[in-house]
Amino acid sequence: MKAVVLAGGFATRLWPITRHRPKMFLPLGETTVIDRLLEDLERDDRIEEVFVSTNERFAPDFEAHVVDGPYDKPRLSVEQARAEDEKFGVVSALAQLIDREGVDDDLLVIAGDNVFDFMIETFVDHFERHEAPTIAAYDVGSRDRATGYGVLELEGNRVVDFREKPDDPPGTMVSVACYAFPRETLSLFETYLEADNDPDEPGWFVQWLQSREPTYAFTFEGTWFDVGTPESYLDAVAWHLGGDTLVAESATLENATVGENVHVMENARVVDATLEQTVVFPDVDLESATARRTILDEGASVAGIDLEGATIGAYTTIPGRPAGAESESEPTSGSE
Repeated sequence: MKAVVLAGGFATRLWPITRHRPKMFLPLGETTVIDRLLEDLERDDRIEEVFVSTNERFAPDFEAHVVDGPYDKPRLSVEQARAEDEKFGVVSALAQLIDREGVDDDLLVIAGDNVFDFMIETFVDHFERHEAPTIAAYDVGSRDRATGYGVLELEGNRVVDFREKPDDPPGTMVSVACYAFPRETLSLFETYLEADNDPDEPGWFVQWLQSREPTYAFTFEGTWFDVGTPESYLDAVAWHLGGDTLVAESATLENATVGENVHVMENARVVDATLEQTVVFPDVDLESATARRTILDEGASVAGIDLEGATIGAYTTIPGRPAGAESESEPTSGSE
């Protein structure tokens, strides 16, 4: 079996923190979003090779982090796109990858921004029992929330209906971007695209496929996050930390009140400040401030303000202290 980790997007809903980094590299405690997946894929001996599908812009980042990292299986497969409007669409890019890499094996496909708590090997076990297209499915518990996903109906664990992002969903069981396809069905990607079907959302392909091939669902309970917004990222961090606080040894905390689910990274400085469910990237300077459900990107300098649900970009200065300035450079009484 081969695997593909989809990591070709530009994550515009998470800007500015993903303007210059792939969202899959966002930290979850001591690990990252993508490392949780790669570690799991590395453990399953049935998976021989992992293609990390990314774009030209972020290819050097993935080369350094993934290919040169502590893994044996991953290799890059690069889509020729450097911006959102140049992308081929997920289904089209996947079909091109299958052709480009000569994939002729059962194929596991996982979105690189997935955070879930089931083991990938249990999903593969389920796939092998049926030897048919298989999708992971999760009950989001809300029809309003289900409108943003592919909604499926089941008889037992067979998918009997699938509707991609319906306005009026028939239920709350949705498709998670984790799929397995038998080798003999891979040619259907080209068949689907040649009929001028939607080349982007994988759900449209699954909707088309399940009406032609027996398709099964692996349903799971527990946790699933689609890390696509600052809110979902912070929720994933909170789940991973489980109420704990993670502070790097090189960080400075002076007269700081630190609540639950806070991550303060290397060389950050937090003085006379309160933090609650907040991620503070390296080299941030936060003084006389409050940050709740906030992300402060690398090198940001923030003073004298209360932040709630904010996303502060790298090297941003609020309100006027030079980025990276040390506290000793502030004017004091009697200074010239």
